[in-house]
Amino acid sequence: MIGIFLGLAVLVFLYKGYNIIWVAPVAAIVVALTGGLNLFSAYTETYMKGLVDFVMSWFPTFLFGAVFGKLMEITGAAKAVARKLAALIGSQRAILAVVIACAVLTYGGVSLFVVVFAIYPLALELFHEADIPKRLIPGAIALGAFTFTMTALPGSPQLNNLIATQYLGTDTMAAPILGITAALVMFILGYIWLSYREKKLREKGEHFHAEEGELVEGEKIESHWLFGVIPLIVVVLTLNLLKWAPILAIGSGIILTALFHIKQWKKLPEALNSGAEGSVMAILNTAAAVGFGSVVKAVPGFAAMTAALLGMGGSPLASEAVAITLLAGATGSSSGGMTIALEALASKYLEVAQAMNISPEAFHRIATVASGGLDTLPHCGAVITLLAVCKLTHKDSYLDIGVLCCVIPLIATAIIVIMGSMGIV
Repeated sequence: MIGIFLGLAVLVFLYKGYNIIWVAPVAAIVVALTGGLNLFSAYTETYMKGLVDFVMSWFPTFLFGAVFGKLMEITGAAKAVARKLAALIGSQRAILAVVIACAVLTYGGVSLFVVVFAIYPLALELFHEADIPKRLIPGAIALGAFTFTMTALPGSPQLNNLIATQYLGTDTMAAPILGITAALVMFILGYIWLSYREKKLREKGEHFHAEEGELVEGEKIESHWLFGVIPLIVVVLTLNLLKWAPILAIGSGIILTALFHIKQWKKLPEALNSGAEGSVMAILNTAAAVGFGSVVKAVPGFAAMTAALLGMGGSPLASEAVAITLLAGATGSSSGGMTIALEALASKYLEVAQAMNISPEAFHRIATVASGGLDTLPHCGAVITLLAVCKLTHKDSYLDIGVLCCVIPLIATAIIVIMGSMGIV
């Protein structure tokens, strides 16, 4: 079991500055070496089987999701939706407008990275009009895109919600009461925090300030907001009401977006190419983490680790939350950490669920919410990208990201663990 923790330590240490595609196999070899496995077969068979199985199961979903997001971005549909919402909410509530715009796009299936790029120019306009310090933009985007729509809201087509269905035999609407409760906790506490921070920064005399040439007001968008909203709604409805497979639901969004923007048909190859390229790297990053989890599951120490987690006392829902939270923090990835944990432990949790009469839906929702607890530590790729796009540093804005994406989701996780242990789903 010590070898497993050594492997995790290697994963965390190297992941901060290097590519997980080679870091994960190195960490897996450490686990295999200390666990007495044959190193060659541990890599070529155990590790690669875990990686390949995940790619085989999930590549179509990654591909379709990436193409959909890119199509919404390059046609201007995502920005049109965001601008319409901002107009409805008003620049005087700029923070709320940015949060809601991000939430609508991510709940409709647009990838988090696309949302960051699409919303940032709009956020600049709104924060400029309201004279809110620019350093709060990353926090507003993170609250809307990286928290409750990604992990908590039932029916979300984001990867965390989809992956949990495969391991736990549930559907995307699993545990609606737990999910909505967690979402409300994250949204309300998050908005209170951002409002508090705005007030404090104003008291210190801080105002909006952007770099020269960065603010481009009134940018022309070649799309109508309805052409963005309709595909988002169709994706959610077909996935949850009609119970279509994820690729069919997201595919319907792709087709509608393309048809609505047929005059921009020359941009379609760009969306396909960029989406395909992005999906390959995205799935390999997650699959590399899954391969690591497969090696962990193969060593004798895994049985001891499983016994320790399941025997930690209290509800097994709490042990699941702890395992996923720590692994998401270690990998800097909510989907990666959750997948490692579920790859290794899902069958055990399902056995416990049957034996203790706990709904698998509770395990599903707690898994997704817990995955969004420590995934956004400073070394997280999404955090680094968000700050880079906003041209800000960790010193400028990480306090808000940390509170909104780590502290508050941990509070939400604790609340729904208690509720789930009481039989509420």
